[in-house]
Amino acid sequence: MSKKKKHQIDLERKIANVFLKNPNKEFNYKQISAALKVNDTKGRNEIIKMISKMINKKKLISPARGKYALSNNQNIIIEGVLEITASGKGYVVSDQIEEDVMIEPRRLNKAFNGDRVEVLVRQRREKGKPEGEVLEIKKRKKEKFIGVFERKEDYGFVNTRNARMYTDFFIKKEDIGNYKTGETVVVEIKKWEEKKESPEGRILKSIGEKKEVEAYSILYEHGLSVEFPNKVEKEAEKKSKENNDNEIKERKDMRDALTFTIDPDDAKDFDDAISFVEEKENLFEIGVHIADVSFFVKEGTELDKEAKSRATSVYLVDRVIPMLPETLSNNLCSLRPNEDKLTFSAIFKINKKGEVKEERFGKTVIRSNERLSYQEAKFLIDSKTAIIPKEVSLNNKERKVEKGITKALLETNEIAEKIRKKRIGQGAIIFDKTEIKFELDENKHPTKIRFKKAENANKLIEELMLLANKRVAERVQKFEKKPNFVYRVHDKPDQEKLKNLKTTVERFGHSLNLSKGSVAKELNALLLAVNGKKEQNLIDTLTIRSMSKAEYTTKNIGHYGLSFSHYTHFTSPIRRYPDVLVHRVLEASLNKTKIKNEEELEELAEHSTEKEIHATKAERDSIKLTQVKYMQDKIGKRYEAVISGVIQRGVFVEVVDNKCEGLVKAKDLAGDFYVYDLKNHMFQGERTGKKYQLGDEVSVVLQGADLIKKQLDFQVVS
Repeated sequence: MSKKKKHQIDLERKIANVFLKNPNKEFNYKQISAALKVNDTKGRNEIIKMISKMINKKKLISPARGKYALSNNQNIIIEGVLEITASGKGYVVSDQIEEDVMIEPRRLNKAFNGDRVEVLVRQRREKGKPEGEVLEIKKRKKEKFIGVFERKEDYGFVNTRNARMYTDFFIKKEDIGNYKTGETVVVEIKKWEEKKESPEGRILKSIGEKKEVEAYSILYEHGLSVEFPNKVEKEAEKKSKENNDNEIKERKDMRDALTFTIDPDDAKDFDDAISFVEEKENLFEIGVHIADVSFFVKEGTELDKEAKSRATSVYLVDRVIPMLPETLSNNLCSLRPNEDKLTFSAIFKINKKGEVKEERFGKTVIRSNERLSYQEAKFLIDSKTAIIPKEVSLNNKERKVEKGITKALLETNEIAEKIRKKRIGQGAIIFDKTEIKFELDENKHPTKIRFKKAENANKLIEELMLLANKRVAERVQKFEKKPNFVYRVHDKPDQEKLKNLKTTVERFGHSLNLSKGSVAKELNALLLAVNGKKEQNLIDTLTIRSMSKAEYTTKNIGHYGLSFSHYTHFTSPIRRYPDVLVHRVLEASLNKTKIKNEEELEELAEHSTEKEIHATKAERDSIKLTQVKYMQDKIGKRYEAVISGVIQRGVFVEVVDNKCEGLVKAKDLAGDFYVYDLKNHMFQGERTGKKYQLGDEVSVVLQGADLIKKQLDFQVVS
């Protein structure tokens, strides 16, 4: 989408929102300009032109000279993406209106979750969201669905077992074939007659009888492709057999530099490696070497088209859906030890204070000396030895690391700590959120929940990756007159959400002064104050929710959370397509060759942001499903919990011991009739005045574990 087109859509959305907030009022162009805080002649002329266009589109009418109002009896038509909740209601998110539009189930008109739809927006209820009705399905999000087949005497049907799907698929007798009751199948819509409640479906294939439909439905719900097309696999296989000796000769040879990787225990795709050379007493050369994916994945190839389409790897609890075929992600590009590897490197000369004295960027060849897990690296840093004991070792055997590795870890860790301290001082927000990990048995069933926190080895790698990402963005900005570049940006937090956060943390005895100059420093002080306390997970989560969402764009606004004026993603091209784009732009900048035009890069940036959102939702669904599986055999058990969310249909509670979250329905709050208070995020009893609000501690009993809804149901007990 061009910059001009995007500006036009944005202006139309803002004008429409003025009327939607005041659906019964008429405005002249000066009043609209004032509402949008536009006071220059050029801006007002743009508004006048857009009003004229909106009248031609029949979105506005002119009841009197110079006066404008909503047409269609205060209704307008918008286009956007439909999101259906577990309760069955839909919400449409659109560029043409600032608020989500609520769609009642009876007004969905055959649209499914994720579909792009045209919606008639009706006059909102008093103080409520604008409401609408689906007029047309512009584009289905997906054509294939997954479910369990049930065979009857004269027909069959496929139950999708998905809370966001409100219909089954009817299968005619002649289309049943040899499919049996209980089989997990893939189905598509054959036709959907006007007056029929359910579509007629066609079964495409069976996945098997005892496959877990809920796990597979996550893949299909979010449009995740497990298998790669044959032509992509063949191209990857061909790449793996190519001889790169001539390419190696053209690159800076860094195979003699002491080099290592630090990754999770179960990692197979090693994106990054660190090299360490002590130049003199107070100066070190630290190399951040990144897999040179752009060398193997050339623009316009089948590999590139598929990587672009996927845009990201997706990390579910029980599997990884990679962006690149395993031939590349786990072998050819992966920086495995004792193998010559092609890399794109950011090399820094840094002193012990963490100050960068020199930097250079370029194509290199490396040979990693050691593959370390985070646990192994942490042990070496803490113990200052070169021996990894059996209980810590990846291969379950005591082993000695390559000479110089421990010293390199100690020096880089000290430097990383200095860089981190400086970042915090400049206003970076440091989240130390507990990560939930599941132990799975051979059937991928969860047997244990563990909690992981970032240790010194994690932070070491994080700081060096942040440094490389930041410096790459700064380098392109500095050397290109008009940099066509993909930035990773993060806007300021939402003020209303910050106020809600302040109210919640005060209930726990903490403070959050939003009137001070630096909100970031206040947030850091809060996160430090709750560290290790029982309310930490809740407050960490609420703080993250108060933040804006980071995204990819060619328009740089800086990164609020990191407190960087320039930032990008350069360090993970095996699993993120924007990093591949950044590698290509940096290479073009270094070679002084043509860079992609801004419009094309912006489209790819928007696509990558959208795919990242889908991946995040899929990962969240996977965690919810695994939590439900874990709790299935614990019905009737009592837990201590904290209220982690309040919505109209009930309160969400998070179990203190295992961080599993579930719902206490409003109708199940016993002892009174509880009224939902949206403003104060609570329920209050009409007779007793008793409150259930965010952050309250409650005792609960597990009532149900629904795999289809991916939901745990609790009951509050005294």
